[in-house]
Amino acid sequence: MTSQTAFPLALTETLVEAATTSKAWPFEEARKLVKRYAKTGMPDEVLFETGYGPSGLPHIGTFGEVARTSMVRTAFRAITNDQVNTRLLCFSDDMDGFRKVPTNVPQQEMLAQYLGMPLTRVPDPFGTHEGFAQHNNARLCAFLDQFDFDYEFASSTDYYTSGRFDETLLRMLEVYDKVMDIILPTLGAERQATYSPFLPVCPRTGKVLQVPMIERNVSKGTVVYLDPETEEKVEVAVTGGAVKCQWKADWAMRWAALGVDYEMAGKDLIDSVKLSTKICRAIGKPQPEALSYELFLDDKGAKISKSKGNGLTIEDWLTYASPESLSLYMYQKPKTAKKLYFDVIPKAVDEYFTFLAKVQDEDTEKRIVNPTWHIHTGNPPKVDMPLTFALLLNLVSAANAHDKEVLWGFISRYAPGASAQTHPKLDELVGYAIRYFEDFVKPKKVFRAANEQEAAAMADLAKRLGEMDADLGSDALQTEVFSVGKEHGFENLREWFKALYQVLLGQDQGPRFGSFIALYGVANTRALIEKGLAGDLLKS
Repeated sequence: MTSQTAFPLALTETLVEAATTSKAWPFEEARKLVKRYAKTGMPDEVLFETGYGPSGLPHIGTFGEVARTSMVRTAFRAITNDQVNTRLLCFSDDMDGFRKVPTNVPQQEMLAQYLGMPLTRVPDPFGTHEGFAQHNNARLCAFLDQFDFDYEFASSTDYYTSGRFDETLLRMLEVYDKVMDIILPTLGAERQATYSPFLPVCPRTGKVLQVPMIERNVSKGTVVYLDPETEEKVEVAVTGGAVKCQWKADWAMRWAALGVDYEMAGKDLIDSVKLSTKICRAIGKPQPEALSYELFLDDKGAKISKSKGNGLTIEDWLTYASPESLSLYMYQKPKTAKKLYFDVIPKAVDEYFTFLAKVQDEDTEKRIVNPTWHIHTGNPPKVDMPLTFALLLNLVSAANAHDKEVLWGFISRYAPGASAQTHPKLDELVGYAIRYFEDFVKPKKVFRAANEQEAAAMADLAKRLGEMDADLGSDALQTEVFSVGKEHGFENLREWFKALYQVLLGQDQGPRFGSFIALYGVANTRALIEKGLAGDLLKS
């Protein structure tokens, strides 16, 4: 067995046994691989693959595929007691022809001149790398490295030109007619007339051509096509990078050539997976095991597109929240379509720390269902997080604070002994909260005046707070807030809390109000109520 990154958690007999029956989706996926080799026995190595199309900048969907595949890999290693070598290959289809200019990159006119060229031969509009694909590949790797993924990067251009695919390309030439029989029925009449599984790279222009093959020579390993501009016959080898496969054929060829055991794909590619599976079988190789996951949507419910740039970017999320919270978002319900925009961030952050707090005391069966077990490759860390992200956002709002020092003054009183040095994760969260509040919460804040019932209740709450012990905990404070609401005739206490949030914080919802009082301080909360009732907050 070749070496691989050490599994960070001791794989006890209890854990391995629990993994074989766990209903967590990564284990269900991993068991597909165990079943795959039930009759033949496990191979020396199991290969996991993810694909990336570098025609646009990498986006969160790309990361999600790597994160989820890594989770399945971790689950497989647990089930097999880490006795089988595994690899994760992140494959970039960077020899693909440049079909359209993304709308979210600079130098649009310059890029338009290179349509049809392999992506690695398109100049980098950012001016940092040799080509556009090289720039996007570097962006992808830099991001994946931030998450400390154990992966290998692979370039389609390198694999084609180095001869790595030659043997399988020659085999595809042998079964050319079978491949055509698989693909042609899925195409319209016009596309049928021009289709070929091989796309020659024109020796004259360097462009990737979509033209029919007029001759095939299996013994020579060549194909012949008509140059669409000169109408001359051109004979090229199918090896050495002289051709590139159409992507469905390319996908199948790659599976066959590399022996890919597992690769997931979005539900929009279900038909493509079926076709590539048939082609892979025609070549004489088994297709990988797979998960069909749902797509991410933007805030309007439209599919996120890397060319349109209509979703969150990788950098966007990491500006306002931790990498682990993003991993949690990817873990949850992969077969359910989810909106992926800025409003989902606070919930993801708080859910991550909630799961993390639980995992340390859970038994083995529950622990391996906990998302943080999968996020942290079987070894979730111990983190003391005394505050929620939602509570911090409200503290930033009420305190009108724009720097960490001011906020830490409140936090250290709420959680004695806590500091930026002793709680670095909390300190990170404070920074995220300040940025998120400024960019997304503050612009949407709308204060309103209290009605007669609400004003009376808030005045009573302020009075009672002044009579209470200033060191009371959040639970006692929350009980008092409840009591005030009941005594002032709020039949639905949600309306009472909603009034507090709207009048005092300028928003429709918020954290437990007792926790907010404990964090912000009784005196400060009383002063805030006074401002709200006087109408001073309406001017802010």
